[in-house]
Amino acid sequence: MPADTTARKHSGAPRRAHGEGFVLDVRSLGRAPGSMRELRRTVTTTERLGLDLAGVSADTEVELDLRLQSVSEGVLVTGSLDAPVSGECSRCLEQFTHTVHLSLTELFAYPDSTTDQTAADDEIYRMTDDLIDLEPLVVDQLGLELPLQPLCSPDCPGLCPECGVRMAIAGSDHRHEILDPRWAGLAKFAPGSPGSGSPDEGAATGDHSTDTARNSTEEN
Repeated sequence: MPADTTARKHSGAPRRAHGEGFVLDVRSLGRAPGSMRELRRTVTTTERLGLDLAGVSADTEVELDLRLQSVSEGVLVTGSLDAPVSGECSRCLEQFTHTVHLSLTELFAYPDSTTDQTAADDEIYRMTDDLIDLEPLVVDQLGLELPLQPLCSPDCPGLCPECGVRMAIAGSDHRHEILDPRWAGLAKFAPGSPGSGSPDEGAATGDHSTDTARNSTEEN
């Protein structure tokens, strides 16, 4: 679910002045079906937009390339949005950045249109006083486009479950010797461990000492 942006109603007065930020002033477009104009704009975000682990940060420039067209029920907005996205990898917890590209196609209904009068508040986007606020649409599209569990790279190996080091920098030979605690007391008897000895070796040494003592007695 969105972290810093909650679901907004698709209706209501835009919060910004005419033609500022994500708000588009379409009075010059008119309501004659077929009227059209193109718009390119760079918008600086005032708050973070996106999800818990990935989103467009505040004070980030967003590029809009739009076409506005009058239709019988409102203004059809088509075009694209490009913005840098920053986030935290869900596997290794490292910060990452990349660019998101959104394709936009949405009708903003006239206040007195049939669409406006018959659709529920959350079913469509609406115009207010010949103004279109694109921000709710951008928020919704980011929520659909951005992953809930983003990755810094598709093949991110994540963290070592034993020591927490990033596997991407630890290397493929990184591993830990894990001893079952039930057998920990027997580790000191393993061959080669300090204080351990082979029973066979001890027996052989004892037999040799006995033979030496016997030979010495016989000689005397």
